[in-house]
Amino acid sequence: MKSILIGFMIMILLLATGCAIQSNSTNLQRDENSTLIPREVFFGSVDRDYVTISPDGSKISYLAPVNGVLNIWVGSASNPESVKPVTNSTGRGILMHLWAYTNEHILYLQDKNGDENLQIYSLNLTSNTIKNLTPFEDVRAVPFLVSYKNPLDLIIGLNKRDPQYFDIYKADIETGNYTLVMENREFTGFDIDNNFRIRLASKTLQDGGKEIFKLTERGWESFLKIRMEDVVSTTTRGFDKTGQAIYMVDSRDRNTAALYAINLSTGNKSLIAEDPLADFSDFLIHPIERNVQAVAFSYSRTKWKIIDPSIAVDLEYLHKAEDGDVMVSRSLNDTVWIVAYIVDDGPKRYYHYDRDRKEAKYLFADREKLQDKTLAKMIPVIIKSRDGLDMVSYYSLPLDSDTDGNAIPNKPLPMVLLVHGGPYTRDKWGYNPEHQWLANRGYAVLSVNFRGSTGFGKNYSNAGNLEWGGKMQEDLIDAVNWAIQKGIANPRKVAIMGESYGGYATLTALALTPDVFSCGVDIAGPTNLIALLETMPPYWKTDVELFTTRLGDFRTEDGRELLGARSPLSHVDKIHRPLLICQGANDPRVKSDEVDQIVQAMQKKNHPVTYVIYPDEGHDLVRQENRLAFYAITEVFLSHYLGGRCEPIGNDLLNSSIKIQVGADEIPGLKDALSSKRQLDQEQLN
Repeated sequence: MKSILIGFMIMILLLATGCAIQSNSTNLQRDENSTLIPREVFFGSVDRDYVTISPDGSKISYLAPVNGVLNIWVGSASNPESVKPVTNSTGRGILMHLWAYTNEHILYLQDKNGDENLQIYSLNLTSNTIKNLTPFEDVRAVPFLVSYKNPLDLIIGLNKRDPQYFDIYKADIETGNYTLVMENREFTGFDIDNNFRIRLASKTLQDGGKEIFKLTERGWESFLKIRMEDVVSTTTRGFDKTGQAIYMVDSRDRNTAALYAINLSTGNKSLIAEDPLADFSDFLIHPIERNVQAVAFSYSRTKWKIIDPSIAVDLEYLHKAEDGDVMVSRSLNDTVWIVAYIVDDGPKRYYHYDRDRKEAKYLFADREKLQDKTLAKMIPVIIKSRDGLDMVSYYSLPLDSDTDGNAIPNKPLPMVLLVHGGPYTRDKWGYNPEHQWLANRGYAVLSVNFRGSTGFGKNYSNAGNLEWGGKMQEDLIDAVNWAIQKGIANPRKVAIMGESYGGYATLTALALTPDVFSCGVDIAGPTNLIALLETMPPYWKTDVELFTTRLGDFRTEDGRELLGARSPLSHVDKIHRPLLICQGANDPRVKSDEVDQIVQAMQKKNHPVTYVIYPDEGHDLVRQENRLAFYAITEVFLSHYLGGRCEPIGNDLLNSSIKIQVGADEIPGLKDALSSKRQLDQEQLN
C-alpha cells in the first residue's frame, strides 16, 4: 500500500511541474544511452565559440560567458589555460568580434535589446579601454573592411544621414575619429580593396536583379548585370593580390554557382571550381597572396576541392587528425591555424595547428558537457517532392529506437518537423542542438531543405518564387508523408516548429493543413505578408524589388491578393490545433501587434494558444536565460501533446525576462513556474 501511495505522489509531482509519465516503451528505456540530458547542456551558454587567431598568430580570442553573458576572452594561442575575459558586457552580450591587424585591438558588435541597430566597439588590449566607434541612436553600423595595410583604420557603413543608404566612413579604431569617404545615395553594396579604395558598387534593379558598377576616372560605369534569378547565388568575394581581378560566386549561364576570377579591365572570367549538384559554399584563400587554395561545396555533406597543391598536405593531415567537417582561422603569415571540427553527434572541437611542424594540438570543445554524452546521428536523405524535386533533408532518431541499424525505428515515433528560417538559406549536416534535444526526449526529428532553400542551384531556389504558403508548404507536407510511409513518424503525433520563415510555415501549416499536425511552435513567424513588406526596416527597402519578385508585390492589386491569401492571418479561423507562439517585443521585422491578432482570433474561438513575449529581445532570442526558458516551456508543450519525455520546467524561467500574455494554463506546470518567478522578481525588487 505504501509503494502505491509513493507512486501516486510521484505522478502528482511530475504533473505539477509539467511532465507526465509516459507509457511508450521507448520512453521507458533505462540504460545510459537513453538518459535524459538536461536542457541546459543543449541550450545554456556555450563554453566558447567563434574562436579566431590573431594576425600574428600569438593569441586566440573567442566568445564565452561571464556571469551567463557572452563576452570576449583572449589568451595565448598555444596555451588555452591562459585565456581570460577582456570585456564585461551585460544584458544581451556580444554578437560577434574580429581582430584588427594591430594585434592589440579587437572589434565587436552589439545592439540594444534586439533592435538590430548595431554599434561597433574597439577594445584596446594593452590599455584595456573600450571605444564606441558609432555612438549614434537609431543608426545601424556595418563593418566593411579591416586591412593589414592600414591596421589602425576600419571602413564602416552608417545609415545616419539616410536610413535607407549606408554612407562610407573611415574610422580610427584607437581614437574613434572618423572621416567621410563617400556619401551614398543609390548603392546597396560595395567592394573595397585592401588599400581602402572603393572599386565596385551594386544596386537593385526594378526587375529584382542587380547591376554592378566599376569606379573609373570617368566615374561609375556599368560592369555587369545579374538577373533576378541569379541574385541569391551570385556575389563578389574579394580581390586577388594584384587588385586586377575579383573573385565571384556566379550562377549566370549555369545552374549551380561556381567560383570564378573576373578581370576588372576586360570582364573575362576564369573558372576556379564548380560542382554539378551544389553551389559554392566556402573557400580557403591565402591571407597575403590572396590566391584561392581550396573550395568547399555542400550537398548533403561538405567536400573540399584542392586548388593549390601546397595546401593538400595540410588538409590531408587535418582530416586524419580528427573526424568531422573542417573550418579554419589563419594567422596573417599562415603559420598558425585554429581548426574547428564539426560532427553531428558531439561538440565542435578546436585544435591549434602548427603548419611548419605539421602538428595539431587539441585545445577544447565548444560545449564541454557534451563530451561524455552519447548523442543521436544526423542522417542525410533525399526526399522527392510531389513534382519530382530532390529535397536534401536530415533526420535524427532517439538512441535505441533502431535496434537493427537500418535507420528506421522499430516502430513509428512521435515526430517534430523543424523548418529553417530565411527562407533563403539551408539546413546543413552537423551538430544541431534542437535535433539532439528532441531525439533525447523520444522524438524523431526531420529538417527539410524545401524549394527556395539555397545551396542546390538557382533552379531550386527560384522554384520557391511566389510560393510562400504554396509549393514551399507542399514540400513540407510531402516530407511528413515520406516519414510516415517509411515508418519513421506516427501520423497521429506530428508537430511542426520553426523560427522566422519557419514560424510562418508553422502558422500556415496549422491553418491550411491542420489535420497533418498535432500542434505547432512558432518563433517570430510573420503572420501578415503585406505588413511584413510594408513595414520592413528602412535599410531593406533598397532591395524591395527583389523581395516583391520572391514573395509578391504589395504595391499592386494582384500582388496584395496573393500576399493576403498566403498570410496565416487570413486563415486564422481555421487554426484549431494547440499553438505556442514566441515573440521578441523589439523585433524590427515581425511586429508584435500582428501576432496579437492571431492570438486574439484564436482566443475568441476558444482554441488553445500560449503567447510568450520577451521585452528585451528582437527577432532572435539571444540571451541564454531567455532561450532556456522558452525551450523549457516548449518541452512541456510537446510532451503534453505528443507524449515524449520531458524535464520539468524547474527554475529555468527565473532569470529570464519572459512574459506570458495568454495561455499559461494551457501548459502543465507553467503557472507554478511563473508564480515562482514572480516571487523571486518581487524579492529582488525589495
